[in-house]
Amino acid sequence: MNDDKLARAYAAIDAINAEDPATELVDGAPQPKELVYGRRMTAVLERLEPSASDALRIAVRGQHLGRFRVPRSGHPEGRVGYLEWRIGLGRMHADLSAEAARAAGYDDATIERVRFLVQKKALRTDPETQLLEDCACLVFLEHHFAEFAARTDEAKMIDILKKTWGKMSDRAHAEALSLSLGERELALVKKALT
Repeated sequence: MNDDKLARAYAAIDAINAEDPATELVDGAPQPKELVYGRRMTAVLERLEPSASDALRIAVRGQHLGRFRVPRSGHPEGRVGYLEWRIGLGRMHADLSAEAARAAGYDDATIERVRFLVQKKALRTDPETQLLEDCACLVFLEHHFAEFAARTDEAKMIDILKKTWGKMSDRAHAEALSLSLGERELALVKKALT
């Protein structure tokens, strides 16, 4: 791990995400939503894999980099429009994360690895790609699940949980089961896993 380069890459990512006009309350103060998300992703990665490569650390931090720049409303309704939006976002996140790595002084191999990871290529076969997905699922469960479940039909929420669980590794499953979830959220997880 190259601390100076990594700090520069994080700073470049955080600078973009700090522009997010949407906010989330953190310790009672509004913070740019995507800035909070990137930092939460990093915190989960540190718990799961403290010796992660710099490429993975940058990819995890930049997974939603600049997401607010491309609103969902700019694409057609329905599954096709949603997938088009997600694919475009993945490319943008990868490009911006790769630019942050390049500006920080990383070599071409690391930059291309960041791009590969952010796009979640080889999800089931590449351990680092899987770890990035694990982080995303755990951030959802730890920080967004309760709010999302409160406004989502139970049957749909159970289906979402099943799909989320199916994307996760065994290590992430164990981590998820150790989270402090509310009573309602725990009940939904139990229903999803049975």
